[in-house]
Amino acid sequence: MPEANVILVNPLGLHARAAAKIVRLANEFESVISIMRPNRDRYADARSILGILELGAKQGTELIIEATGRDEISALEALKQLIVEGFGEI
Repeated sequence: MPEANVILVNPLGLHARAAAKIVRLANEFESVISIMRPNRDRYADARSILGILELGAKQGTELIIEATGRDEISALEALKQLIVEGFGEI
């Protein structure tokens, strides 16, 4: 299962608007996509806004994105890019 490590750079972390952007983007892919907060050993389905918000990730938090499926590499790259660019907020 491919994965990508990212650091949240936007000042507000994973708030509702950012989580909604993740969900919208994840729904563009067929792959099953998970987001993990390694220091708390918590997983969230990238298609679940509540699951993402429950990660409680603030600016500077490391996240691991995992994807499994036919378009897993494209999904990882797209989600990584969204997060690295601060969800268009910075």
